[in-house]
Amino acid sequence: MANKKIPLRKCVGCGERVPKKELIRIVKNKKDEIKIDITGKANGRGAYICNNKECFEKAKKSRRLNNALKTEIPNEIYERLLKEVINNG
Repeated sequence: MANKKIPLRKCVGCGERVPKKELIRIVKNKKDEIKIDITGKANGRGAYICNNKECFEKAKKSRRLNNALKTEIPNEIYERLLKEVINNG
């Protein structure tokens, strides 16, 4: 029996490649709404981040999340995402 491949994704905070199921996906849809994708299957441009506050802070400080989603992200959205990251973690 062949081993099943585990999909890896790169965290925008720390830059490490981690199994997809261990990461949180943040999505920007066609209406420019930014939210957390719990299913990992929502339509839109996605970025992955580790489920910890340190990676989130790195991504915010270096503006990597902005670059990954190709949009300017306001502070209120960062604050809302941080609360959800902490609650999911």
